[in-house]
Amino acid sequence: MSLMLESLIQVVKSVAHSEIMPRYLKVAHDRKNDGSLFTQADLAAQEALVAALSKIHDCPILGEEMSEARQKALWQDNHEGVWCVDPIDGTSNFVHGIPYFAVSVALMKGGRPVLGVVYDPVAEEAFYAEKGGGAWLNGVQLPIISSNPDFAEAIAAVDLKRLPEKLALALGHRPPYASQRNFGASTLEWCYVAAGRFNLYLHGGQKLWDYAAGSLILEEAGGRCSTLEHDDFWAAPPWKRSVIAGLSPALFYEWRAWLREHL
Repeated sequence: MSLMLESLIQVVKSVAHSEIMPRYLKVAHDRKNDGSLFTQADLAAQEALVAALSKIHDCPILGEEMSEARQKALWQDNHEGVWCVDPIDGTSNFVHGIPYFAVSVALMKGGRPVLGVVYDPVAEEAFYAEKGGGAWLNGVQLPIISSNPDFAEAIAAVDLKRLPEKLALALGHRPPYASQRNFGASTLEWCYVAAGRFNLYLHGGQKLWDYAAGSLILEEAGGRCSTLEHDDFWAAPPWKRSVIAGLSPALFYEWRAWLREHL
C-alpha cells in the first residue's frame, strides 16, 4: 500500500468517527433543491475532509455538498487532479437510522480515479484501491467471495427508479436473476459487487461522487462495468451516468446483453 493510500484511509476513518458517527440518530435534516436529504453531519464531514485532503495531495476538492456550478467548474479545471468527495452516501439511511451508509473519497486524474476509499463506519469496513494495486477490504484482497453462479442464480443490486420505463417493467415482470437488492447507498453497492456479495449491479443514473471510488475498487477486483448506452463506462456524461456492472466478466456480458435487449 502506498503512503498516500494509507494516509487517505486514516483520514476517511477519522472524519467518519469524529464528525459523522457522533451525530448518527441525533441530527436534524433538511432538503436540497433536488429533494435529496442533507444534514449537519454531511456539511461537517465535507469541511473536515477538505481540510485534511490537501495535506495528502494538493489539488482542488469537489464535494457533493457544493453548488452545481462550483462542482462543474472544478471538474473542468482538473488537469492536475481533483479529489471527489461524498461525505455521507446514503444520507436517507443515516437520517432514518438504517445502518447502511458510507464516506467515499477518490483522487481523479485525467477524468478517471487513481485512488479510492469507501468506508462504512457502522460495519467498520474500509474498501480501498489504487490504480494497478488491486482492491482490498480491511487488508483482505477482493473479491472475498469468488462464486460464479449461473445468470438465473445471481443476486443483483438494482435501483429501479431511474431506469427507462420499459426496462423497469421488464425487470419487475420477469427478472433474469434469482434475487434483487437495493439498500440505498450506491458507493457501497459498487464495493459489494467487488467483494462478491452481489453478482450484478444496475443503476439508472449516478453522479460523479457516486461512482468515483467504487468503480476503481470494482475494476481492481477484476470486475467490469459499462453504461446502458456505452460499452466504455467513461464515455458517458459524468453528471448522470447509468451503471451496468458485474464481478464475473462472463456474467457481466450476459447481464449487459439482456438489459440492452429490453431497453
